[in-house]
Amino acid sequence: MGPIADRIASAIARLYGARGWSTLAAFALVLFVMFPLCNLVVPPGNPFYLSAYWVTLVGKIMCYAIVALAMDLVWGYTGILSLGHGLFFALGGYAFGMYLMRQIGSDGQYRANMPDFMVFLDWNEFPWQWWNSDQFWWCALLVVLVPGLLAYVFGYFAFRSRIKGVYFSIITQALTYAAMLLFFRNNTGFGGNNGFTDFKRILGIPITIPETRMALFAITGATLIAALLLGRYIVTSKFGRILAAIRDAEQRIMFCGYDPIQYKLFIWTLSAVMCGIAGALYVPQVGIINPGEMSPANSIEIAIWVAVGGRGTLVGAIVGAGLVNGAKSFFTQAFPEYWLYVLGLIFILVTLFMPKGVVGLWSQWKNRSA
Repeated sequence: MGPIADRIASAIARLYGARGWSTLAAFALVLFVMFPLCNLVVPPGNPFYLSAYWVTLVGKIMCYAIVALAMDLVWGYTGILSLGHGLFFALGGYAFGMYLMRQIGSDGQYRANMPDFMVFLDWNEFPWQWWNSDQFWWCALLVVLVPGLLAYVFGYFAFRSRIKGVYFSIITQALTYAAMLLFFRNNTGFGGNNGFTDFKRILGIPITIPETRMALFAITGATLIAALLLGRYIVTSKFGRILAAIRDAEQRIMFCGYDPIQYKLFIWTLSAVMCGIAGALYVPQVGIINPGEMSPANSIEIAIWVAVGGRGTLVGAIVGAGLVNGAKSFFTQAFPEYWLYVLGLIFILVTLFMPKGVVGLWSQWKNRSA
């Protein structure tokens, strides 16, 4: 048991040092202890009471943080700038949204066993893509398979054709835009421009009660931590060093006998799956999914999160997602007409004065202080 224990200890130490694990433990303590206590135990009116609004907001931002981590793996560490990750996020949301719509049952406006939009369109049976969508396990499988298969097929042809740089970014943006136009059509069976909403239950449990919301919040937090640890494991391994080499000098990697296509295809597909899982966690907490999530602007915003936090840092991706979406939540309520200008200004300032993002700026400040 000695050598095995030593290997486990060295693997844990390689992921994070003592300070990193302490920070992660404190983060877990806040998510899994303090948040539930302040929301479920502390009575309303108490200064420490945490309302459902804040639970939903933080849960939504954690979903975005998972997407930012996925983007950082392909952009920050592999040098593949995707402007279509919003598509994978939305596909995961739609896959799980089908199950949530089936859970409504006959509680909809038309009191039918089909979603209201299907009754309104005078449909008598479910489309083929809704097959088995009343089963939780099947829709959970679709959350992984649909974004993963699409990313694999797209990446296989794109990487084999040696499409890279701005051309790859444009193609991914065109892909998500085409998917958005497709999902806007009523005859696709996904609710058209309204999408899915008005969810009632999940696994037979009312979805709006505080306990369910907190359970979804905790699952999202655990998924975020797992995604961070998985990303850290990848980037600190030999595989991660090859990804960084592909980013910095792909031709040299080929001369050394490595096939960069396989490495790029794996991390690209994994990134899409992570986005799909984030989308599936997002939908029951926010309560809606529509084609607007596939808009090119949303995918560009994902890249901005990573740029603001700091490319190639993982933690920076989480910080960037939190900062930008926190600012978005404030400005869209206080000054909604100015948010896009603020977002553009943030991106310009980060590009000009903080090329390594907030985390990079913090590291520079610490080094100067030392």
